Amino acid sequence: MTELNRQIESHMRSLKLKGMITAYRDLSERASKSNLRYEEYLALLLEAEVKRKTESSIKAKMAKSRLPYIKTIEEFDFSFQPGLRDKEVIKLSSLEFIAQKANVIFLGPPGVGKTHLSVGLAIKACTARLRVLFMTAQGLIEDLMLSKRQGNLVERLLFYSRLHLLIIDELGYMPITREQANLLFQLISMRYEKGSIILTSNYNFDEWGKVFEDPVVASAIIDRVVHHASIFYISGESYRLKNKLKKAN
Repeated sequence: MTELNRQIESHMRSLKLKGMITAYRDLSERASKSNLRYEEYLALLLEAEVKRKTESSIKAKMAKSRLPYIKTIEEFDFSFQPGLRDKEVIKLSSLEFIAQKANVIFLGPPGVGKTHLSVGLAIKACTARLRVLFMTAQGLIEDLMLSKRQGNLVERLLFYSRLHLLIIDELGYMPITREQANLLFQLISMRYEKGSIILTSNYNFDEWGKVFEDPVVASAIIDRVVHHASIFYISGESYRLKNKLKKAN
C-alpha cells in the first residue's frame, strides 16, 4: 500500500465512508483499465457508499422491529386461503397505507396466516427504511403497565407514537382488564391519524366484549382502529394443521 493509499483510507475512515473503503481499490483498477472519466469513477464510488449505507440502515430497522421471524408477502400461499382478497393484500406492499396514516386489520382463527401477512408488510416497511415495531398485544399491554408503575408512561406513549408502523399481534388471546384497556386506548388515540397500525385478532369486532372488561372502551378502540382501515377476514384452514397433516401422511 502506497502512502497515497493510506492517506485516502484514513480520510475515508474519518468520514465513515466504509462502502468506499471496501470498493475504491477495485474501482481504481477498473477505472484505469477502462479509461473511466473522473466523474464516472466518482459516481461508482458514491454508488458503493450509498448501497452500503442503505443496506446498513435496512439491517438496523429490521433489528429494531423485533419481528418474530422472517416471512415475506411473496412467500404467503394465497391459494390456501381462497377467501382472502389477495390483490388487495398485495397492493398494501406499496405502503401507501402508511403514507396515508391508515390501518390494516387481519381477523380470523389461529393459524390462517394473520401474523405472516403482518410480518411481510413489516419487512416491506423496514426495506423502505421506516420505523417499525412488532409487539404481541399482551407484550404491549405489559410494557404500558410497567411504564405506568415506573412513572414514565407519557415517554413510552411518545415512543410508540413516533413509529411509522406499529404491529399489535394476537389481540384477544388474553382477557384485558379495564385498566389495561384504558392504556391501550391512550396509545391508539395518540396514533390515530398520525401513524399506521396493523392489528391481528382471533375475534371479530362483535366478539370483542369477550376480550375487554370494559365494553365502552372496547367500542372506542374499535372506532379509532377501524376508521381509515383495510379489514380482512380470513376464514380458511390452519397452515400449521395443514403442515402437520402432511407430515402425518
